[in-house]
Amino acid sequence: MDSNFNPDKQHSINSDVSISGTGLHTGIVVKMKLNPASPGFGIQFQRIDLPDQPIIKADCDLVTDTSRGTTLEANGGKVSTVEHILAALVGMGVDNCLIEVNGPEIPIIDGSSTPFVELIKSAGVVEQDAAKIWYSIDENIDYIDDKKRVEMVAMPATNYSITTLIDFNSPVLGTQHAGLKSIQDFEKEIAPCRTFCFLHELETLLDDNLIKGGDINNAIVIVDKAVDAEEMKRLHKIFKKEKIEVKSDGYLNNVELNFPNEPARHKLLDIIGDLALIGYPIKAQIIANRPGHNSNVAFAKKIKQYIKKKKHNKNIPIYNPSHPPVYDVPQIEAILPHRAPFLLLDKVIELNDKYIVGVKNVSFNEWYFQGHFPGNPVMPGVLQIEALAQCGGLLAINLSPIGKYDTYFIKIENCKFKHMVKPGDTMLLKMELVSPIRRGICEMQGTVFVGNKVCTEATLSAQIVKR
Repeated sequence: MDSNFNPDKQHSINSDVSISGTGLHTGIVVKMKLNPASPGFGIQFQRIDLPDQPIIKADCDLVTDTSRGTTLEANGGKVSTVEHILAALVGMGVDNCLIEVNGPEIPIIDGSSTPFVELIKSAGVVEQDAAKIWYSIDENIDYIDDKKRVEMVAMPATNYSITTLIDFNSPVLGTQHAGLKSIQDFEKEIAPCRTFCFLHELETLLDDNLIKGGDINNAIVIVDKAVDAEEMKRLHKIFKKEKIEVKSDGYLNNVELNFPNEPARHKLLDIIGDLALIGYPIKAQIIANRPGHNSNVAFAKKIKQYIKKKKHNKNIPIYNPSHPPVYDVPQIEAILPHRAPFLLLDKVIELNDKYIVGVKNVSFNEWYFQGHFPGNPVMPGVLQIEALAQCGGLLAINLSPIGKYDTYFIKIENCKFKHMVKPGDTMLLKMELVSPIRRGICEMQGTVFVGNKVCTEATLSAQIVKR
């Protein structure tokens, strides 16, 4: 990663680049093309070989298989073994990229992320004119699978770091651990680490007609049991290698290890790729004991839900009744033409050039409860929208030139009523500008909160007219 790299900006690649290779499990030769993408696009895959060329977002909620890698599926298309290219993109700081593939699986190449890192470097990483929003973890998020003895935790931190521990009860591997203190060290410390498997797993995969694209050069094979001459003969035929032997340290003679703990480092690589499926860049310290694709994805889902909840809570206005309001009822009446019983605002507690927050205390004595479900009083949804409109009118008039103005509805879109508003509730009415006011037309996103619940939301457009 370049020393001038700004981690607080979004990045894409400068030009499209391609690489071809065999899928590890399908044996199909696939061409993969990385394309630049606009800010906010994220990472998405496209199966260009299928009739509708479906788009598949890199999202943990779209994972359908984790048995021998991570598989995404959506819109009638799927793509497998996505973790190594995702890790490379994260490791090189690429936020936005469209990945075209003409087959069902990402090519395995040498089983690491280095070929993809080199591909990204050849395209060039470019800074985009858009801020990168980091999401911090404010409390420990745990994932535990007692059956598989998996423990994973994300802890509050000022950057993104990962420590992983593996223990396969293997005399060859023993217990290994690996760490990545900074994502900037990914290219050198983690990217070259290749996938690995045990010889007994290899036999099962071959019997199940998997790893059709297996090659002696794209995986570290760990031999933790005696191998007879018949098995050696079979391996010689599979890998088309003149001499197959087990080295003294318990590895098949396919490759020299790049690091003594290369398997643990590859597990860390997989975590980076799988956690990219959260869909949000995070700052956290990750510790993972005995991770695998299934647990990684389950952990990613848990973190994603935490972030979504946190994002929602961030948007909820904070109301302290003891604080003096920006506007009280007499001040509101001086601006708006509405009067009781149709003035649906009690006060304004926040007001700036982008949004406004108003308060409406819903009383059992409201006039509309006499005829609207009198046995089970519920505030009419149309009056909630009217309350939002009055609140938005104050914002629009506040942003207008000095003078007397009124606002009139011209459009209501995407209106949703999610929770009932009842007597005793305090409604917080938030109206946010969607775009700058032009030619007297104002478009706002409106939300009604009661507590931490969104009760109503809609996009409202109004015309500002001078009296």
